[in-house]
Amino acid sequence: MSAQIHARITHDVAFWPLRQRSWTFGACAGFFFIEPPCNIVINEKLNWDERLIAARLVGEWAELIGSGVSAPLAGLAAARAAAQFTMAEHIDISEQLGWLTAMASDVPPTSDVLELAWAALARNCLGAPLTLPPGAAARIITLWSMLGTSETIMETGGDIRLWRDPQTDLNGYGCSHRPRPWAITFASSTASSISERGYEASDKARLRVTGAALLAGDYTPIYVEAGFVRDAIAEAFGVPSGGTVVLAASGTDSELLALALGHLPNAAIPITTILLAPEETGSGVPMAASGRHFAIDTANGCDVARANPIEGFRDDTILISIPLRTTTGNIRAQEDIHADIVAAATEAARAGRRIIFHALDLSKTGLLAPSLKLLRDLRKRFGLSLDIVVDACQLRLAPDRIKAYLELDSTVQITGSKFLTGPPFAGAALISRSVSKRLLSGRLPAGLKAYFGRAEWPSNAVVARSLPPSANYGLLLRWHAALAEYHAFASTTEIQKRTVITRFTMVVEQAIRAHSIFMLHDVPGPAREGEGWDTLRTMFAFAVRSPAVPQTFLDLDAARKLYRWLNADCSTLFETADEQQLAAKICHIGQPVALPNEHGKIIGWLRVSAGARLISGEPSHGSLAMSHRLDQEMTDLATVFNKIALLHKHWTLLDAADPAPQYR
Repeated sequence: MSAQIHARITHDVAFWPLRQRSWTFGACAGFFFIEPPCNIVINEKLNWDERLIAARLVGEWAELIGSGVSAPLAGLAAARAAAQFTMAEHIDISEQLGWLTAMASDVPPTSDVLELAWAALARNCLGAPLTLPPGAAARIITLWSMLGTSETIMETGGDIRLWRDPQTDLNGYGCSHRPRPWAITFASSTASSISERGYEASDKARLRVTGAALLAGDYTPIYVEAGFVRDAIAEAFGVPSGGTVVLAASGTDSELLALALGHLPNAAIPITTILLAPEETGSGVPMAASGRHFAIDTANGCDVARANPIEGFRDDTILISIPLRTTTGNIRAQEDIHADIVAAATEAARAGRRIIFHALDLSKTGLLAPSLKLLRDLRKRFGLSLDIVVDACQLRLAPDRIKAYLELDSTVQITGSKFLTGPPFAGAALISRSVSKRLLSGRLPAGLKAYFGRAEWPSNAVVARSLPPSANYGLLLRWHAALAEYHAFASTTEIQKRTVITRFTMVVEQAIRAHSIFMLHDVPGPAREGEGWDTLRTMFAFAVRSPAVPQTFLDLDAARKLYRWLNADCSTLFETADEQQLAAKICHIGQPVALPNEHGKIIGWLRVSAGARLISGEPSHGSLAMSHRLDQEMTDLATVFNKIALLHKHWTLLDAADPAPQYR
């Protein structure tokens, strides 16, 4: 058993703090023995589950002690994380560890409960006091909501889609804030499970902030961390001097920010918002862009009524949507799209309205509009009476493209949760030098306090003083994971980027041709100025023929079923070894997009995408040479289509069983 546990601790990133120290399984009187700061012995007589709990607890405890935290505070904080780990692993807590149950609760325990927990812990730490020092319990209770595992904290600060389903251990996107390396993942058009690289970056930040908060006794270290994350994003994406970054829980949250910025120059001027293809951005975007709640809860945990007006926003905002497709799903000619944009902006200007124009780089299926040339023309024609907001939430573009947008005094919306493959709900707005001056005076709409905390804005933002003195801790940890993926991707060469994307494209096209049930959606690569990896297509949408009527394709509901079944181990439904082996593969891809066909009927288009992690290297394949690693990734990509073909062949069987996705 010791060898198996060693293997688990070696390969599971949740135990990285323990791996930084000398430790062993051996004889000791208690649950484990810790001699600060680094000598650790875990009782060899513990069973498998108890050893896992001990390893998770003692590694974090030693890490916090090493950062200067007292043994009692460090031990209780580590015990809370270990308790949440125990719940996530579905481990039954033994009678000996009964005190852990209270440590996993969202409700802070009483001082008496913490005293009992410490009594159980103290005997495992050399030199630790047997009773809690004065004020220690009160400090733990004060900081309770920020203590715990990274995966639990990363589930906060978004909306209901971030919550982990206790039945599947996955969130609303079918992915996890715990690494899931056994899953084949090409889902970066929607959301990805965190990688080992991202998790470790997030967890190191969490432990650094936890240690600082335990020493300070308040939440100030989180606010400091928010500034660090904003600065890191600004540096990574080339925000110029005088520009700034505002953090947002999601791309849709940043739509509210863009609208608020439109109010700031002169709140007396009515606004016209021009959106491109909102059906290919996000379902909540039109509501947010007109100052309405777009979900039933907010990033700051407020319950709201979806589609209701948000306090402080003008109620006379006009929303204009310009389609990028015809009613039969075909891509419209660029000159026609450009003409509609100019006409809408001209009409709004004639009416004396402020214009907020949303450029799209890229849509859910990879469409880019308008051209950079048109954006330059719009800026020249309408001046600063026009706000340009670039929806670059897919982030499938090089930093030089972002620089070009910012030079047009645009606000660029990005996320770390699409192409970068960070956890879902990691948004930010990159604000140009000119627009950032608006933050120095005026007042934000009052309703933004449900979505933003003051620390998510620059410290000199006078307008943010009306926001609550808080920061979205879950958002900060998600961005740490995304930034780790960004730096890994940025370190690759242009040749490597183009080589991987080109091979990805080739394998997708081969897999589509290999099965008669597929139809690839014909979308050109992004029409950008110059050359570069971001002129290549990285998102591929495909339709699947209906098993019942092969002349038609799956509608949205049927495509959603197939999307869920792919993310499940379906092996028990099959009899032959080959089919079982293929059906057991867990495949996570992009959620289906609804587009009309030539008859106006809706088809559900599934998507596979090349994300940054494919190019920089999936950490779970780190032991493989580059060529072998890429071979494995391409084999996995072909497996996605082969499994779809298998499920399609046995549709009636799958439809009756309706297998649910699972974490493992």
